[in-house]
Amino acid sequence: MKTIKTISIHILCWVLVLGYFYGGYLIDGTTFSKAALSISMNFIQLIEFYICYLWVYPRFLKKNKVLQLIGGILFTIGVFIVLRYLIEEVLYLKWLGFHNYDDRTTAWEYISDNIYWSIGFIVTPAAVYGIEQSFKSEQVNRKLKEEVVKAELLFLKSQINPHFLYNTLNYVYSLAIPVSDKLANAVLRLSDLMRYTLNDSPDGKVSLEKEVEYLESYIALFKMRFEPKFYVDFTTEGIANQKIASLILIPFVENALKHGVVNDEAQPVRIKLKVQNKRLSFEVSNKISHAQKDHSSGVGMVNIHRRLDLIYPEKHELLISNNGNTYKSTLILNL
Repeated sequence: MKTIKTISIHILCWVLVLGYFYGGYLIDGTTFSKAALSISMNFIQLIEFYICYLWVYPRFLKKNKVLQLIGGILFTIGVFIVLRYLIEEVLYLKWLGFHNYDDRTTAWEYISDNIYWSIGFIVTPAAVYGIEQSFKSEQVNRKLKEEVVKAELLFLKSQINPHFLYNTLNYVYSLAIPVSDKLANAVLRLSDLMRYTLNDSPDGKVSLEKEVEYLESYIALFKMRFEPKFYVDFTTEGIANQKIASLILIPFVENALKHGVVNDEAQPVRIKLKVQNKRLSFEVSNKISHAQKDHSSGVGMVNIHRRLDLIYPEKHELLISNNGNTYKSTLILNL
């Protein structure tokens, strides 16, 4: 729908512009040759316009691509000159018996004159593209501001419940100690998980060691439901003083434990975290469970895609594979 609207606007603009030019010709009267040359010129200018608008400026109008931008503009001018020569000096002469330029025109005079005529439709698409991007940026900024306000309101609204739950868990822990060590340990681990989610840092980053401890606590808590038949292989390598966005890894582990098979010793859930040269690799694979599942999930992975795009733009790679038996996710982060 958006594409159709854009095309319609372009068509309307060209109808108005070309209608203005050719309306003057109809009123004043013109020769066939002059009309034919005007048509060919406008046709080539349209091609020039859209080469710049659809290819040159979207790809190369960036800080680090100045040379490519200059090259793209020179290429467009070259296309303009070649097409104009082919249509007006070759095809018109062969089919209609006339051409545009005098026979005494030198190659340099021809090229320089056409550079002049091509400049207008190099500048025009730049202006159109710039205005269009400005409007898009304004719309994106407005939406981001709205999302920030909504997020802040939701965050403030949610503060009461987590703190209340955390304090309540500490009280339940004290009650559980005389009853069952296992129950008390479960409550304590759940309390630790809750405390970790409440801790925050100014930049939203935490030490990778703390993030790994959180994963281990989560796995240990989950293990209580299935032990002794609980098989998860969690290995780490290269962890030092790195920092990572808080809770960025847990959705992968959560999905593997929730939707995978954790009681198959031959095919355990495998979690591997490796850091090398400021590059983090996090692989999670599990045998897919075909038992009846809770269909309320899915928000976690949608959320993680959004967070990765916002926190690690162009600094992450997420690969998902599913062969019907095994589900594997691989996250690569440049820390």
